[in-house]
Amino acid sequence: MAAVKAAVAEGLEVGCRVNAAVVDAGGNLVAFLRADGAFLPSIAIAQDKAYTAAGFGMATDRLYRLIEGSPALRDGILNRERVAAFPGGLPIVVDGLLVGAIGVSGGSEEEDVRCAEAGLAAVAR
Repeated sequence: MAAVKAAVAEGLEVGCRVNAAVVDAGGNLVAFLRADGAFLPSIAIAQDKAYTAAGFGMATDRLYRLIEGSPALRDGILNRERVAAFPGGLPIVVDGLLVGAIGVSGGSEEEDVRCAEAGLAAVAR
């Protein structure tokens, strides 16, 4: 719960209301928090960003950069249910092992990443 609390708090500090989700390594939701007034569609987007980061073991914006040059690969991956390849999803790695991921949605791309990083920092303590 510390990760989603830190992510939402960071959003409020920078002036945006976000949704934050944490999934385990299997993509199962384990924590979620929504700031009052955060966009409703961003609930699912935050969860999908976390799912994508856990599923591919990398930041969601990195995934997009890897697939953007191949139309077939890009279209094939992005047409999969629950895949969100834009900034705001980060893997959670402990001792070199992927243990889950955090996804944040509701701000700009930069704000979502900043909030997700705040969530990661909270679990690294």
